[in-house]
Amino acid sequence: MFSKENNSNGYTQQPPPPPPPPGMGHSHTHRERVRRGTRRSRASASNSLRVCDSEQQQQQHHPTPCTDFDMAYFHSYAHLGIHQEMIKDRERTQAYRDAIMQHQRFIAGKVVVDVGCGTGILSIFCAQAGAKRVYAVDASDIALQANEVVKANNLSDVVVVLHGRVEDVEIDEEVDVIISEWMGYMLLYESMLGSVITARDRWLKPGGLILPSTATLYMAPVTHTDRYSESIDFWRNVYGIDMSAMMSLAKQCAFEEPSVETISGENVLTWPCVVKYVDSYSVTTHELETVTTKFKFKSMMRAPLHGFAFWFDVEFNGPVIAPTNYQLPTSFTDSHQVNGSQRKRRTNPNNGLVLSTAPEDPPTHWQQTLIYFYDPIELEQDQLIEGSVTLSQSKENARFMNIHLEYTSGGRSYVKESVMR
Repeated sequence: MFSKENNSNGYTQQPPPPPPPPGMGHSHTHRERVRRGTRRSRASASNSLRVCDSEQQQQQHHPTPCTDFDMAYFHSYAHLGIHQEMIKDRERTQAYRDAIMQHQRFIAGKVVVDVGCGTGILSIFCAQAGAKRVYAVDASDIALQANEVVKANNLSDVVVVLHGRVEDVEIDEEVDVIISEWMGYMLLYESMLGSVITARDRWLKPGGLILPSTATLYMAPVTHTDRYSESIDFWRNVYGIDMSAMMSLAKQCAFEEPSVETISGENVLTWPCVVKYVDSYSVTTHELETVTTKFKFKSMMRAPLHGFAFWFDVEFNGPVIAPTNYQLPTSFTDSHQVNGSQRKRRTNPNNGLVLSTAPEDPPTHWQQTLIYFYDPIELEQDQLIEGSVTLSQSKENARFMNIHLEYTSGGRSYVKESVMR
């Protein structure tokens, strides 16, 4: 147990979480356990009440209940190894540190809230940048260790660790800056962006800064013969034995659910298209419940189409004057059509720092998310692939993501549905 003096930095100890609900405990497949070991603690449940100003906040803030799924979720991210992997992701951690220092003039002497603080490293970066006060919020028990890290670095007078959900903790002042590393696989998996929206609507001053300020989810068709061969063709001849009867089951086991892995630019058959553009200043929880976009690609080469890959960028731009009237930045609106789809083009790379998880960029712990087909489609050069993709929060658990793909190529139509758990 922690002594009372250890409670002096603002966090409150909560009772241990209840046992995980069915499907969330020790019955995970190996693949699910691996995925759960590669992300972070969270600060909030996914649904939130939007509040427009501080007076309304006091009158209308009614926290959503914390479900058993939420508690099991927070508990699963209390392990140090998850945070170690994230911190060791140099592209991720250095991008956040650079963004904080790049925006130091907006942080120095100001009040910051770190949503989903984990071990507290981003909060400490903000303190080093001169923040007057940093509220480090996390619902996972990792907050207890974050508090010890803060004390060990003699920052208890600046960083206040709050152990709880964003919906539940109290901050008795408006904040100037919100920072959060909220991105999940495929950008929206795990629904942590709702936590940032809650913090924004509860506490952020008009004209305040949100880091990252924007995010863009992309998709593109891919070919990956080696992956298909290793998973499926392997069964055609096993030590001279025809085991092709296993192939149907192998396809289901390998490709039923989304796969988080690293591919290269050589696997990508076309320019990507934008699935979802997120403006941190104006996005609502409602618009994240279901995201739908149409796509139209033209293959740049003759190759088997094995599925679609998804990845994302986030940008760290300066604050805006009026968040409610925030306009898309020039770098997004100045876009061109690629095979009928918008692709982001930055007219001035110096406008904002970018953290990218694209196949052609240095790898990150997010890697890329791939939706594989059970059987490849043989493409000719310039052959069209068109259709639509819908990403929606699962009714079972809002942190899960349902993926519905409809696509047509070579005169044939297909549907692929999967769930990212």
